[in-house]
Amino acid sequence: MKRIAVDMDEVMADALAEHLLRYNRDHNENLTVKDLHGKKLWDVVSIDRHNALERYLRSEDFFEGLTVMPEAQRVMRRLQQGYEIFIATAAMEVPTSFHQKYRWLERHFPFIPPSRIVYCGDKSIIRADYLIDDNPRQLRRFQGEGILFTSPHNISVKGFRRVNDWLDVEKLFLG
Repeated sequence: MKRIAVDMDEVMADALAEHLLRYNRDHNENLTVKDLHGKKLWDVVSIDRHNALERYLRSEDFFEGLTVMPEAQRVMRRLQQGYEIFIATAAMEVPTSFHQKYRWLERHFPFIPPSRIVYCGDKSIIRADYLIDDNPRQLRRFQGEGILFTSPHNISVKGFRRVNDWLDVEKLFLG
């Protein structure tokens, strides 16, 4: 059975929407996803506000409250019927996120057993046939096939097969 590793943030969970919501609320701005075309939030926000962005990520409630990406739950259930599914999250980049991410997965994806959740930094250690991730840095060193999940920051990235949403994932793996 082929194995698919799936990233969490910006693939299963809409971390960008939460980041924008908190930033706009606290700084009385109106940044949108369109403002980030080809850029990360950190590239658009002035450097004196980077600490605020970091604080949001390290807060006690950031990751646990994220919205599920449309169709992710349904497609993940279907994928499990024909593939081994693992969650591979670079939680080491925000170590305070471990418990939040676990509770989020438990609430929204209870059909994925804890033994299939991998907290890591560099995803090149993951042994899978495919890795679905929004971060091209993670895909470059991955030994299987990297599938780039579209996010505003990676819109100009080339060199990987791309999926725009979970319906594309469904078509790619389930025909």
